[in-house]
Amino acid sequence: SVEEDKIELAQRLMKKSQSREVNLLLPVDAVIADRFSAEAKSKTVPVNEVPDDWLIMDIGHKTIEMFENELRRCKTVIWNGPMGVFEFPKFSRGTASMAQTLAGLDAITIIGGGSTAEAIEELGLADKMTHVSTGGGASLKFLEGKTLPGVAVLQNKT
Repeated sequence: SVEEDKIELAQRLMKKSQSREVNLLLPVDAVIADRFSAEAKSKTVPVNEVPDDWLIMDIGHKTIEMFENELRRCKTVIWNGPMGVFEFPKFSRGTASMAQTLAGLDAITIIGGGSTAEAIEELGLADKMTHVSTGGGASLKFLEGKTLPGVAVLQNKT
């Protein structure tokens, strides 16, 4: 299902990236399932062909390839959030592929967020990343330049 209240935000972000000449990559295909289960029936379809009663569980092969090609050009990558329901092996390919690609980059790789950090640890790739943090949302706020209460307390002690 579509989050109707997020359509305007998505359109605004797409326009902003275009005006700043930022390459905004969106999935072109997805692995979908008939229910939220490790044993669900699944198939890969273009993103505009997801039936209303099916769930998107991972990114598809074409999207993985597109993302990997773009990542290989990067010198710094900040990753927050798995590509799919990586806890179910059947739907972990997108997350595993991105993690393996990042592990092979000659780049700064910052992994933020509990789920993403968990996936990196499970794949045995944490030592291949520059930094792995379970503080995903906080990391993003910090990078935005927002004040984090814990950091502010520490800064006031000096």
